[in-house]
Amino acid sequence: MSIMPHTPLPATRTAGAWPCRIYPGDLAHASRVRAEVHADLACLPHLSADLVDAVELCASEAFANAVAHTRSGQAGGRVVRALTRPTPDRLRLAVVDDGTPDTAPRIPRDRTAAEWAEAETGRGLLLIAALAAAWGTRPVVAFPGCAHLGTVVWAEFALTPEETAR
Repeated sequence: MSIMPHTPLPATRTAGAWPCRIYPGDLAHASRVRAEVHADLACLPHLSADLVDAVELCASEAFANAVAHTRSGQAGGRVVRALTRPTPDRLRLAVVDDGTPDTAPRIPRDRTAAEWAEAETGRGLLLIAALAAAWGTRPVVAFPGCAHLGTVVWAEFALTPEETAR
């Protein structure tokens, strides 16, 4: 069971927010996630290329994690991506999965240096932590017994004074 709508959300844009985008839970859509983040941020032409690249990379990493580790990657699964500008000097990315009965996303801490060197996965949240000014996770519904309904992985990016002034 998930709480994400099966019908598309309206494409209206409110101040400081872009329309939410819903993607099928298939890794083949990761490039579409990146391309649509890039297109959404194009309406803010003063953003640095590095910032746009960082937001794109974090979006695709959070999307890939949702597909790989939650019900979003199962048949009929979906991932929602939201992009907002909560304050003039911040961008916020949020990626919502279809939930899992297990645990919230976390950075693997129990690997040795040799295991990290050989690991083919497990670096997505490390990349988000390194690129974002702040990041975290929270349940979609913060109510006892509802944690399995989905998790929001969010990341905030600080805009430079020059980007904020424009």
